[in-house]
Amino acid sequence: MSWIDVTYHVRASAAEIESAAAALALEQSVEVPAEVVRDPWVREHVMGRVASIEPLDAGRFRVGIRLAMLTTGHDAAQAINMLFGNSSLHEHVELVDADFPPDFVAAFAGPRHGIDGIRRLAGVHGRPLTCAALKPQGLPVDRLAMLAHTFATAGIDVVKDDHGLADQSYSPFAARVAACRRALERAERETGRPCLYAPSLVGAPRALEQQARIARDEGAQLVLVAPALVGLPAFHELVSEHLDVPVLAHPAYAGAARVAPPFLLGTLFRLLGADAVVFPNAGGRFAYSAQTCAAIAEHSRRPWPGMNAMLPVPAGGMSVERVAEIVRAYGHDAMLLMGGSLLAAGDRLGERTRAFVDAVAGTSALPSVRPVTAVPAA
Repeated sequence: MSWIDVTYHVRASAAEIESAAAALALEQSVEVPAEVVRDPWVREHVMGRVASIEPLDAGRFRVGIRLAMLTTGHDAAQAINMLFGNSSLHEHVELVDADFPPDFVAAFAGPRHGIDGIRRLAGVHGRPLTCAALKPQGLPVDRLAMLAHTFATAGIDVVKDDHGLADQSYSPFAARVAACRRALERAERETGRPCLYAPSLVGAPRALEQQARIARDEGAQLVLVAPALVGLPAFHELVSEHLDVPVLAHPAYAGAARVAPPFLLGTLFRLLGADAVVFPNAGGRFAYSAQTCAAIAEHSRRPWPGMNAMLPVPAGGMSVERVAEIVRAYGHDAMLLMGGSLLAAGDRLGERTRAFVDAVAGTSALPSVRPVTAVPAA
C-alpha cells in the first residue's frame, strides 16, 4: 500500500488544531465524517490520516497528512484534486509540500531534457545560460524579429517570447514564430553561434496543439508555457503527447492559490514535465523572498529518482549589475532572464545586452552551488 505524505500549514488555535487536522485528512480523502465510513477496506486503504502536527508560530501549525496513492488514479488532475481540492476553499489551509512514492512518480515523465539537454542544445557549459524576452507586447512581428536578431548577435543564448504574446492581431503566432526563427537563423550565420528561440504557447488544448505543431514545423528549439494558466493536466498532456523540445514553464497565475511556490513551481511543474522554470527573483518587482527563491531552485535540482533536474530561471526586475550576486546565489546550473532592464537601453540595446553576456561569462570562475543531476530510477 503506497501513501502520499502531504504537508500543509494550518491556521488554528492549540485547542482546535487536532480536530482541524482530522477534518483536513477526511476532506482530502473520503469527504465524509469518519463515522460514516463503515467499510473496513475503505477505512484501511482510502481514508486519509493525520501523521504529524507541529507548531510553527502563533496560530499556525505544520500538519502532515497521509493520502492513499490509489485515490489519484495516476492522473494529474485527480492527483491535484486529492492534494488540494476542496481544502483549497479553506482560507486557513495552505498546501506546502508532498512526498510522492516511487510508483506514483514513475507514471510521470518529468523533464525529458532537463539541465543537461538544454545545455547541449545551446552549446553552453561551465557557466549560467543567458535569456532575453521579446517585449513589450503590442509590437508588430517585424519589430519583434529585429529585437530577437539584436539579442542573438549580442551573444544571448535563449530568446523567448514575453508570456503576454499570444495570437493577437498585432503579432499573429504563426507569423511571429516564422519571423523570429528566420531572424535567429540569420544571426547564427553571422556569428557562428546558435541562439535558441522559445515561442509562447497559450490557449485552450486545441489551440495549444496547433501552436505546438507550428513551433515544431518552424524549428523552434524550446517553447514557453504557463502551466497554471493552461491548467496543470492540460500542460502535462501537451508536454507528453505534443512536444519534443524542452519546455520553459512560466509562473503566470501561479500565485492565485495558497500553494507554496517551491512545491508548485519546483516540484509539481517538474513532475509534469517542465525542463526549466521561470520564477520572480528576490529583490525585483515581486515579493518572493531570498529563502523562497532558494527553495524553488533546490526543488528544481534536488536528486529525485528517475527525474532529470529542472533548470531554474530567476527573472523579474533583474539588472546587469546584479549578475555576480545572482550567480553566487544559484550557481552555474541556472539561466538568467532579463527583459525590461535590457530594453530600457533603447538605441544602446546591443551594447547593454553584450554587457549582460560578458557579465555572465565572467562568473565562470565563481564557485558554484553543489551541482545536482538526475538520479537513476532504482
